[in-house]
Amino acid sequence: MQSFTTFSLSDDDLTRLASLIKTWGRELGFQQVGITDTQLAVHETYLDAWLENGYHGDMGFMAKHGTKRTRPEELEPGTQRVISVRMDYLPAEVESTKVLGQPSRAYVSRYALGRDYHKLMRKRLAQLAKNIEQEVGAFGYRAFVDSAPVMERALAQKAGLGWFGKNAMLLNPKAGSLFFLGELYTDLPLPVDEPFTQEHCGSCSACRTACPTGAIVDDKVVDSRKCISYLTIELHGAIPTEFRRAMGNRIYGCDDCQLVCPFTRFTRITQEDDFAPRHDLDRAELIHLFAWGEDEFLDKTAGSPIRRIGYERWLRNLAIGLGNAPWSRAVEAALWSRRAYPSSLVREHVAWALAEQRLKQEARIETSLISE
Repeated sequence: MQSFTTFSLSDDDLTRLASLIKTWGRELGFQQVGITDTQLAVHETYLDAWLENGYHGDMGFMAKHGTKRTRPEELEPGTQRVISVRMDYLPAEVESTKVLGQPSRAYVSRYALGRDYHKLMRKRLAQLAKNIEQEVGAFGYRAFVDSAPVMERALAQKAGLGWFGKNAMLLNPKAGSLFFLGELYTDLPLPVDEPFTQEHCGSCSACRTACPTGAIVDDKVVDSRKCISYLTIELHGAIPTEFRRAMGNRIYGCDDCQLVCPFTRFTRITQEDDFAPRHDLDRAELIHLFAWGEDEFLDKTAGSPIRRIGYERWLRNLAIGLGNAPWSRAVEAALWSRRAYPSSLVREHVAWALAEQRLKQEARIETSLISE
């Protein structure tokens, strides 16, 4: 960040500006805006321990930037404050738990049903910066939306947007956790908000109990190597066999720990049309998605977060979903159609899925014989 601020603002001016920033933020579609400083020493200690335990798995980017992630002024020299924002993303009429209970359908994490949030939020943050610039003149800033080594949840907690739940997600008492976060690093010495220090989880451990793979290994500690979101999105290789059945029909991400959280009942429906489901991804059949060719995949995931996993991992994840689906001739036929697919990664998961289907067919036949 190059600092452009060439004049000083009084404390009253800065207080007024902070109030305006929050008003502008709400007008731009952010449900909440908070301001914090750059001190993240406590969170740095936590991150170091998390990395030391190897909980980041293959996500080497979590460690490669050193202290730039926990010291904003190192990532962007001149940074004095961070403006943290959140935006609700749950679309209307999305029956999450119902789809999870229909194993022939594909479950896509609710945040990824519509268009990619990165561009939308960055554009809004850029407009927020322009509003500030029109008020005070040129100043130093940089916008981030899950796109750089930024401790977004830690900054949001410090900015008063919520507390860390036992699933390590940021929870808000009036909105749950189904929202995106974004940041505006700035050289303006704005007054900071009080951090959110009260934790409302109490004795509740619903998220830990509900996690299909036991990825929440301690309060606020997630072992990514077991997390279905990591396995379906971040992991490039084969998904460990011990987690495949637990994945069920989850083909991109996982929301279980959020869906069971008592505060999810306070989730507000998004007002952003871009987050509405596309191509029926909120209720699509596994077989239908598995039949997409690569060109169709690229076409229908254009502008979607799903595009980042690529076609090969898309088929990998769907193969597991089909292996976990109830036995049917249609499912077996779909899997056989990819049995000789050029990718060894896909072939491995298709072979596993076919073996699972055969086991189910045998069990079905055995049950039928016993009942006769």
